[in-house]
Amino acid sequence: MLEQSELFISGEGGCHTYRIPALVTTTTGRVLALCEGRRASRGDSGQIDLLLRHSDDEGRTWSSVRVVVSESEMTCGNPCPVVDRQTGRILLTFCKNLADGPESMICEGKAPRTVWLTYSDDDGETWVTPREITDQAKHPSWTWYATGPCHGIQLSTGRLVIPCDHMIGVYHDRQRDPYHSHVILSDDGGETWRVGGIVEEGTNECAVAETTDGSLYINCRNYRGEKRRAAARSQDGGESFGPRAWVDDHPEPICQAAMATLSATGAASDRVLFANPADRDTRSRLTVRLSEDGGRSWPVLRCLYEGPAAYSDLAVVDGGHVLCLYERGAENAYETLTLARFDEAWLNGE
Repeated sequence: MLEQSELFISGEGGCHTYRIPALVTTTTGRVLALCEGRRASRGDSGQIDLLLRHSDDEGRTWSSVRVVVSESEMTCGNPCPVVDRQTGRILLTFCKNLADGPESMICEGKAPRTVWLTYSDDDGETWVTPREITDQAKHPSWTWYATGPCHGIQLSTGRLVIPCDHMIGVYHDRQRDPYHSHVILSDDGGETWRVGGIVEEGTNECAVAETTDGSLYINCRNYRGEKRRAAARSQDGGESFGPRAWVDDHPEPICQAAMATLSATGAASDRVLFANPADRDTRSRLTVRLSEDGGRSWPVLRCLYEGPAAYSDLAVVDGGHVLCLYERGAENAYETLTLARFDEAWLNGE
C-alpha cells in the first residue's frame, strides 16, 4: 500500500515556498507535520515562519495550517521536535537569525545565529513563548548552527537527543571550514541542555536512532570523500561518538536525510528506516531503505519518487504504517511537501 498527498503547496497560503519538513508522533497518536513557510522567496534567509498541520487518523486527513513561530524580520527555521514520552510534552527546537543576516554573514561572524526552544503540553494545540538556549547548546567559537532538520528522539533512559550541526570558522567555504555533526542532550525533560558528542569534520545535517544494544547511531550529510553518507556510533548515550565511517549503501548528492526506528513509540530497535535523495548528481530519487541490523546493512529499498526531491522526515504510526514527508516537484524539488503513507509490504515490493 502506498498513498501520496500534497500537504503544503508552494505559492499557496501566503508563502512563496514550503521547505524543511519534520514529523513527530505524540503520545496520543497524533501526528504533527512541521515545516518552514518561506514568505517571499525560496532562499534560506528572509522572513521565514514555522508552520504546523496535524493528523488524528494516522496521516489520512490533516488539519488546516497553523503558525507555531513567527517574528517580524526574522528567519525562524530548522524545526526539530521531540516527544518526552514520560510526560507527553512536545518540545520544538529551532534556530533564528536576522532576515537580512544569511548563512554567509553568519559563517563570517558578521551576523548572529541563535538556538531556541518552545513546547506544547496539549498535543500541539498551543505553544509557550520560545526561550533562548544558545548558551547551553552552542559553543562560543561556533558560527553557523542548525538543529535537525528532522526529529529528535528519546532514549530508553529518558534522555532527549536533538541532532544538530555547526561550523567552526569564518570563511563560508565548506572545503576549508570544518563542519561537524553533533547532538545536544537533556536529562531533565528539556529544562536544561548541553552539547554532547561531536562527529569528525566534514559532517553536517544528521539524524539519530537508538538500536537494540543501547547504542546511538548517527547518519550524516557528508562533505568529504565520495558522495555518500557518513555515520558514527555512540556507546554512551550521545556523550561521544566513535570514528566516522562511510555508508556505501547511502549515495547522496550532498543533502539532508531522515531516519527512524520502525516503532510507533520510537523505541530502540535494530529495524531502522532511512530516506534520502539517492542520486549522486541531482536531488532526486527519494528512496526509503530498511535495515534489520541497526544500520550495519540496508538490504531493503524502494524509490518513492523518481523526480526532483530533497529534504524529508519519517514517522511510524500506531497502525504500523510509515509516513514520509518530503520535498518534491516536477521541475524542481521545492514545489510541494508531499506526504507518502506506506506499509512494510510496499517497502518489500509485495
